[in-house]
Amino acid sequence: MNSNLEQDITLEERNAYKDIISILLSIDNEEDMEALLDDLLTDKEILDIIDRFLVLDDLYRGKSQRDIASNRKMSLCKITRGSKMLKKKDGFMRRLLSSKYDDHMHI
Repeated sequence: MNSNLEQDITLEERNAYKDIISILLSIDNEEDMEALLDDLLTDKEILDIIDRFLVLDDLYRGKSQRDIASNRKMSLCKITRGSKMLKKKDGFMRRLLSSKYDDHMHI
């Protein structure tokens, strides 16, 4: 959990966060994971996660922020946030995309 969030939540919320992580870790098949996400998230929230992943993927593969904004019809602010995520040397998404494409960072 990032330090800003950790400062802003109650003990009950922190425990719920840990419970959610445990539940996610316990799921070992696509059907159950999809059912959980469908129960927990609205359609809009699922689309937001998909869009964020696609932006990170585009950025990793070297597309410009302006091209992504134009093609995906979203603000540069959302894309800049993704760019900052990928610049973190210890960032999970950076490692994930690096293993997906088996090459070096493009940004």
